[in-house]
Amino acid sequence: MIQPSPIKPGDKIRIVSPAGKIAENHVLPAVEWFRAKGYRVELGKHVFDQHFQFAGTDAQRLEDLQTALDDDDCSAILCSRGGYGTVRIVDQLNFLNFLEKPKWLVGFSDITILHACINQYQVPTIHGAMPRYFFDESGDASENLESLMKLLTGEKIQYAVKCPEYNQPGKAKAELVGGNLSIITSLQGTFYDLDTDGKILFLEDIDEFLYHTDRMIHQLKLSGRLDNLAGLILGDFTDMKDNESPFGMSVHEIIADVLSDYPYPVCFGFPAGHDKKNLALMFGTEWELEVTVEQAKLTLL
Repeated sequence: MIQPSPIKPGDKIRIVSPAGKIAENHVLPAVEWFRAKGYRVELGKHVFDQHFQFAGTDAQRLEDLQTALDDDDCSAILCSRGGYGTVRIVDQLNFLNFLEKPKWLVGFSDITILHACINQYQVPTIHGAMPRYFFDESGDASENLESLMKLLTGEKIQYAVKCPEYNQPGKAKAELVGGNLSIITSLQGTFYDLDTDGKILFLEDIDEFLYHTDRMIHQLKLSGRLDNLAGLILGDFTDMKDNESPFGMSVHEIIADVLSDYPYPVCFGFPAGHDKKNLALMFGTEWELEVTVEQAKLTLL
């Protein structure tokens, strides 16, 4: 594993938009915050461009992301948002310069594609909040930003969370991988397909029908992606939808039903994903997961 160096004041942070379009007011407060802390911030040339639902054309988004990957003076790349679009450019990225001087990549949701890709090159990444979600309602740094900065600056971190029912108790120590469930299932059969053997898998999603979630979880089961896990963490499943004819199970019941035959620890309701609280996770590195019926502890090793 090639770990990027912790960031420090004076380092350069680049902000890019590899997927959906975003308004300036959702990004510029984060730019001001980082600059006030002593970091240099450089925005991609096309961060605020618009091409239908995308932040610029495929070529423009590719140019910004490739420039950031190639920048030897850059210590971290923050994605401005997710949405949709990274899959349209990922196969055109060149990682040769990036691997000579790896840097942190931060994002979630559609950015799961970049996590899967970069982790295959043995470089860790950070699944965490993007600029729009850095601040609470009073304008102060949120817990999302605080947890992200701890990982970016090299601090060890431990989370202890109370969980809803359905936990499967146990303990595991393994590499953490994962991200958005819809993206992960869409990558199966591709170069970016997730290797889950012996890993702790994290999953979250938003705005999906319950029956579709059931289908995706069964797809992971049928493909063997759930067979040899060390552990499983279920994050937020936000704004889930049902049909006029009800599916008959909640999202936690759907997942618990599939997982009941597996012996590894499973944590339900970890605060990461598309809800307001999105605690940062480092993919591609080893964590210890300890789950009881009522709570879970997750410690970066």
